[in-house]
Amino acid sequence: MELAAAVDYQLAFALAPVGLVVSRNRAIVDCNQHLCEMFGADREQLLGQSFQVLYPSAVEFERTGTRIALTMDAKGHYADDRIMQRVDGRLKGEVFWCHVIGRAFDRNAPHAAGIWSFEDLSSRRPVQAALTPREREVAAHVMTGLTSKEIAKLLGISHRTVEIYRATLMRKYKASTTADLTQKLMGG
Repeated sequence: MELAAAVDYQLAFALAPVGLVVSRNRAIVDCNQHLCEMFGADREQLLGQSFQVLYPSAVEFERTGTRIALTMDAKGHYADDRIMQRVDGRLKGEVFWCHVIGRAFDRNAPHAAGIWSFEDLSSRRPVQAALTPREREVAAHVMTGLTSKEIAKLLGISHRTVEIYRATLMRKYKASTTADLTQKLMGG
């Protein structure tokens, strides 16, 4: 018990080695220094802002929000890899792969309030081709090994549409098989 009393939780949050955000209704209530560095923004620029500023497009922000609400697990957890966008500075607008994990304070209201971690994957998984928002979504699911039918169900589109996007990704990444595409998407 004495050890817990000696821990400065505000300092631990501020200096955590991953980006951290406390959210309310998909807006940034608080964030740490690592998140600011990752997205190239000052803390003051992010506080009170919608998470939408971190996404390459409004469409991706909306689709991700819908997916989170539909797929958050029974414990209130959600995780995925997605393409995010730098906010400011010399890298403004640069897109990068990011691993995001979140926990809702109330699993029945996943967007009401929560804590989210962000890990920049760009050093080991660079974005190598210009992709549309839907191509980015399909690519993220291809990397997890889902079939076209499974991806279609998650995205609410037909499996044939997913196959078209998969074929486009294969062409853009010059991949001959799905395994080759997955390897190239993973930065290999």
